[in-house]
Amino acid sequence: MAKHPGRKKLKLPSTSHLHLRKEAARSKIGGKIQAHPERSSLYTRGRVFDSGISHLFSDEHRWQRWLDVWAALAIAQAEFDMIPMEAAKRIVEYADIKLLDVDRIRSINDKKSHKIMGHLEVLSEAVGEPYGGMIHKGATAENIHKTGDTLVLRDASEIILGLIGDTFDALEILALEGKDMVCAGRTHGQQGVPITFGFKVAGWIDELASHVKKFEQEGPDMFTAMMGGAVGNFESLGEKGPDVQARMAELLNLKPMDVPSRATSSEQLQYVFLLSSVASTYGKIAKELYTLMQTEVGEVCEPIPTETVGSSAMPQKRNPQLLDDCIALTEEIFGCVPLALRGTQHDHEANGANTTMTDEAVKNASILTGYLLTRMHIILSGLTLNEERMRDNLDLTGGLINAATVMEALTEKNGGNRENAHVLIYQAAQTAQSQEIPFKDVLLANPKITQHLNDDKLSQLLAPEAHLGLSVSMAETAAGKASFLAEKLKTFHL
Repeated sequence: MAKHPGRKKLKLPSTSHLHLRKEAARSKIGGKIQAHPERSSLYTRGRVFDSGISHLFSDEHRWQRWLDVWAALAIAQAEFDMIPMEAAKRIVEYADIKLLDVDRIRSINDKKSHKIMGHLEVLSEAVGEPYGGMIHKGATAENIHKTGDTLVLRDASEIILGLIGDTFDALEILALEGKDMVCAGRTHGQQGVPITFGFKVAGWIDELASHVKKFEQEGPDMFTAMMGGAVGNFESLGEKGPDVQARMAELLNLKPMDVPSRATSSEQLQYVFLLSSVASTYGKIAKELYTLMQTEVGEVCEPIPTETVGSSAMPQKRNPQLLDDCIALTEEIFGCVPLALRGTQHDHEANGANTTMTDEAVKNASILTGYLLTRMHIILSGLTLNEERMRDNLDLTGGLINAATVMEALTEKNGGNRENAHVLIYQAAQTAQSQEIPFKDVLLANPKITQHLNDDKLSQLLAPEAHLGLSVSMAETAAGKASFLAEKLKTFHL
C-alpha cells in the first residue's frame, strides 16, 4: 500500500470499545421507545421509537405552520406599506395555534367545506378590529397551504437527516467491527471473490453519503415560498407582489418561486424522488441482511428481544421481523412516486384533485421514511455478526472463490496472456464443480498450470484472507466518513 507522508492515520477504536458503543446504542434506543401512532399492520411498533414525523402532519402542527406563513406575509406587507405595522404586530402575536380554538377552526372548516376559512375567521376574531380583516390580503388558500406545508416538509427532512445520522453512527461501528471479518463477495447471488464484511458496509456508507449531499444541494430548490395570489400572477398584490413574496420567503428561510403558479408541484415531486432514493439504499441493505440471516447462510442476525415470537405454529422460528418491515416499507415509499407524478398533471392553473394527490404522496413518503429509518437504526445498532459462519460459507466451494486470484497469478506467469489463463482456470473450475473434486486437486492435476504455480504457491493463492484487495482500508476510511457525517447531522439545518 502506498504511503502518504503527513497524512494522519485513522485511529481505530479497540474491539472492546466498539462493543461498549454498540451496547450504549442499544440502551439509547430502549430509552426512546414510546407509544406512537403507527398502523397496526406494523406489529413491531412496540419495539420501535417514534421518529416524530407523524406528528408533523397533525392538524395542530400543520396549522401552526400555516399561521407562520400568515405572520410572515403580514410583516412583509407592512414593510411595503400595504398594511399598518400595528396590524402586522397583532397578526404575529395571535398567529399561535395555542391561542386559538382548534375545535372551532375544525368545525367551521367542516361546515364551509374549505381548508382555511375556519382559520381566517378565528384568527381574525383574535386579532380584533380594525386589523383582523387585513389577514390574508392578496393571498389564496393554496399560497398559505402549500408554503406552510413546505415548512412541514423541511421539518420532516431535518428529522430524516438526523435519523440518517443515527444510521451513520451504527454503520461506523459495523464497518470497524467487520473490517477484518473475511466473507464471500457475491455477484448474481453466487460467490465471486473474498471481501470483508466491513467493505460491504463501506458501500452502504458511501451511498448514504450521496443522499445527504443531495439534500444539501437540492434543499433550496425543494423548499420554496408561493405568494402569487389566486392563480399566481400577482393580480391582487400588484407590482409589489414579487417583493412581498421574496420578503416573506426570507422571513421563513425559503426560496421565492420565480413564477408562483399553483399548477407547479415540481418541488414536492423532487422531495418524493429524494425520499425514494434514500429508501432504495435502506431497502437494499434490508434485503441483503435478510438474505444473510437465512438459516442456510446465518452470517448475521437482527436483534431479537427475549419473548419475541416468530410463529404460532413453529415455535423455533426467529424471524427477521424488522427486516420484513423495512423491505415492505421501501416498496410503499416507491409507491408514492407514481402518485406524486400524477399530482403534477394539473389542467389549466390549478386542480384540487392533483393537489390532493401531491399532498398525500409527500405525507405518506415522509411518514413511511420515518418508520423505515427508525427500524433500520435498531437493526444496525444491534446486528450480530457471525464470523465463524462467514468462514464456513467461504469454504463451501472448496477454494473456488479464489479462482480469479489464481487466474491473475497464472496470467502474470504466462507472459500476460489472460485469455489462455481464463480458459485453463475456467475448465478447472467447471471440473471441480461438476465432479465435486477439490479445486486445488484439479489445479495440481494440470501440468499447464503446475509448470507455473506449484503446490505452495497454489495454497497461498487459495487462502481467502490473503487476497482481500483494499477491503480493510476502504472499511476504515468509510468508518471515518460515517463518523464525520454522524457528527455533522446532529446540528445540521436546511
